[in-house]
Amino acid sequence: MTATYTGAKFWKCALQVNPYRYAETYRRQSHGLSEEAYNQQLIDTCLEEGIKILGIADHGSVEDVEAIRRAAEPHGIVVFPGFEIASSEQAHFVCLFPEDMDLRDLHGQMTVGLGINTQNPEAPVHKAAQEILQKVKGLGGFAFAAHATNDDGVLKQRLHNVWRLSELTAAQIPGPAESLKKTESGFFYKVVRNKDENYKREKPLAVINARDIEAPETLRHPSASCLVKMTKPCFASFKQAFLDPDSRIRLNSDAPQHYASSIERIKVVGGYLDGLDIVLADHLNAVIGGRGSGKSTLIECIRFALSIQPLGRSAQKQHKATIEENLGKEKAQVFLTVRSSTMHGRRFTVSRRHGDNSVVKDESGTIVPFTPSELLPRFECFGQNEIYEITQEANDQRRLLARFLQSSDSDHEARLTGIRKELAEIRQSIIKANQQQAEIEADVEQLPKLEAKAEHYKSLGLEEKLKIVPLLEKEQQLSTKAKEDISRICDAIEYAREGLPDSTFLSDNALANLPDACILRQQRATLDKLRASVERLLEEAINSARLAQGEHQALETQLLEKVQQQEADLEKHFKQIPESQGKSGREIGNDYKSILQAIERIQPKQTKLQQRQAHLDALWSERQRLLAELGDTLSERASTLKQALKRLQRKLKGKLRLDMKVEGDRKPLLDFLKNCNLEGIGEKRLAWVLECDASPVRLANIIRKGRDSLLEQDWGVVPTAADALARLPESKLLELEELSLPDHVTIELNVAHDDAQEQYKPLERLSTGQQCTAILHLLLLDNQDPLILDQPEDNLDNAFIAERIVAELRKAKLDRQFLFATHNANIPVFGDAEWIGVFAADDGQATIPEQHQGAIDLPEIQRLSADILEGGRDAFDQRRLKYGF
Repeated sequence: MTATYTGAKFWKCALQVNPYRYAETYRRQSHGLSEEAYNQQLIDTCLEEGIKILGIADHGSVEDVEAIRRAAEPHGIVVFPGFEIASSEQAHFVCLFPEDMDLRDLHGQMTVGLGINTQNPEAPVHKAAQEILQKVKGLGGFAFAAHATNDDGVLKQRLHNVWRLSELTAAQIPGPAESLKKTESGFFYKVVRNKDENYKREKPLAVINARDIEAPETLRHPSASCLVKMTKPCFASFKQAFLDPDSRIRLNSDAPQHYASSIERIKVVGGYLDGLDIVLADHLNAVIGGRGSGKSTLIECIRFALSIQPLGRSAQKQHKATIEENLGKEKAQVFLTVRSSTMHGRRFTVSRRHGDNSVVKDESGTIVPFTPSELLPRFECFGQNEIYEITQEANDQRRLLARFLQSSDSDHEARLTGIRKELAEIRQSIIKANQQQAEIEADVEQLPKLEAKAEHYKSLGLEEKLKIVPLLEKEQQLSTKAKEDISRICDAIEYAREGLPDSTFLSDNALANLPDACILRQQRATLDKLRASVERLLEEAINSARLAQGEHQALETQLLEKVQQQEADLEKHFKQIPESQGKSGREIGNDYKSILQAIERIQPKQTKLQQRQAHLDALWSERQRLLAELGDTLSERASTLKQALKRLQRKLKGKLRLDMKVEGDRKPLLDFLKNCNLEGIGEKRLAWVLECDASPVRLANIIRKGRDSLLEQDWGVVPTAADALARLPESKLLELEELSLPDHVTIELNVAHDDAQEQYKPLERLSTGQQCTAILHLLLLDNQDPLILDQPEDNLDNAFIAERIVAELRKAKLDRQFLFATHNANIPVFGDAEWIGVFAADDGQATIPEQHQGAIDLPEIQRLSADILEGGRDAFDQRRLKYGF
């Protein structure tokens, strides 16, 4: 069974519908329909246009309402009986009443109570507008100023005293509010926007479209109806909507469009929330309930299903404990239905069973290769106290701000990442090249000594006898080189065989139903032909290589035998060498042989050393180029970030003041030097690093120049620290150059109340509640993915919730989905939550019954809210008086 949506939504209402006699009586027009046919066409048009409420407003009569009621009832269309009346000021009003009001009573109130003359119902009555409005309100009805901009309307007649009556809550205009700019020099527009001093009201009037409906077809006109947000279409909810028109009343021209992502449905099978199955609103949702009723468990279940870990350690620990306690024992499973903005509004089901990973399926039930984070890449969820944790961590604040700046900064960040990666690779190459060069240099440095020793042996007359030794060494080197070349050819052939084209991707199954399959089959044939041809060539090549290997091995054996024979002959020569300095001739010969072999081995390394130096020079040159590119990119990034920060600052005007010192957080630089294990140098002697303005690249260059260069800087470097830094190995200086310094973010909150002069304080000087308020201002900014908060009021300043956050939330929810678990009435009540769910817990189980779901216009939700929300019924009664329940 699929859960149904139980929250508030906008219903289309036509509020000045006339019965079938109206056209003939007052317009002198005939539509040629019987009453039954007229009413049926009226209902058919309502069904086609999605109109859910009809307000019937004839002049001086309600006798046709019952027939319309009977026609509408089977289709769920609600009918409000009513009439139109003209006050003694000759201003016209439409008066509507509850759907179940007795029509005989209503007729009596209309004729006797208000004095409408049924013989001449269009004539003004002998009662002023205020008296009429008070009378209608006393009867439980609702009245609005009809066709306010027409000749008999309150604006056209300049009845500012009537417009400003507190009893008047709505006025009808002929179309979009913007269209009023072109009439009466913009006078009407100024008034309805509450900007004309003579008509200014403490609470602006709701403006509606409610065109006179003299025929069913007129219902199709955009100005025939307006949108009213209610949980259920009924008169009580309708009336209450006009107490909060900014949130609950819309013209058709202002119909809210929602393109953001949302979590549409949450279902839990097993565990503490077993049986929970709810459908959320696209805008503001609130779950309420007593302590321990399941609010936090619901939030953590959503986070669990989406495989999102909290940021802070304490939050991670709490999340794990909640999931283990409420899902782990029964291996419960959480299901979410998600609409993804990133995926162009497609719907997916995300499910996760305790102990398993998340599974994502499309609407057909097919598992798709997307992760939850790919569906909702900017989804944000914060448990209890997590917002406070952000205020204490600079890294978290940077990550939060990056959300708004990354679109401008992403190209630079990608380039910087690439540059630093290349720098790291070149660093490793330089270190390796230096090591190899050092090894070669060590060998080459031995050459003069070896040659001197060889000269000594030459003086003993051994040169002529042992001149074959370097020749034999050369032969072995050349033979080894030939063997390596053949082996390299064999490897290259094997690599080429692995890269041969494979046409299986053009199989008959893959080409089935493709319109140009015949061309693709020809391409497959071309690939197959190429593969066969190259395979033949490679087979010939590998055979040739194997033959060469065999031939070389045989020749290598012959060479080895020859060398061994030559060395055997040398041994005979060694015996003929006279003893010298206590060494036998054999020992002298073997020493000289070893020296000659070493000289022959080392001499080619002189050339190699030059090649290595050239390679090292090229690496250094490339590194300098990359360092220059790094500096240029950092400058471009700084400029881009500053511009983006200005744009962000404009959005936060009057709330937050932001500043960013690009690469201003120098603590990673201090930490790097501390970890270099500088002998005898602690953090205090390195504290100057936090204040100096040198980039990592410049600092590395200064260190390379030595201690005196460091002491020359106006940084306060002590000599012992300069000595220690000057001894840093080159590998550390290369790392230092690549160091990335985070930006330093300053967040200041305007702590002034109401319209007082702005007063900003930095985050670290704010109270806990104000700190969290500052962060919440950022969380409420542009994002198309949902934001979920668990009891934000625990750390928020109540005054700021009412004055700032709620007002901001009412705007932000038009373009984003929110879910709050809360005890604070300000959020769901003044935020005008579209869906409120009230937890009920019993015998170790918690759920949200369907009768506990809806918006604040439902009496049961009002009662539960009054009992549960912070402060209890007395505090809620005060809010009710302010809100008008």
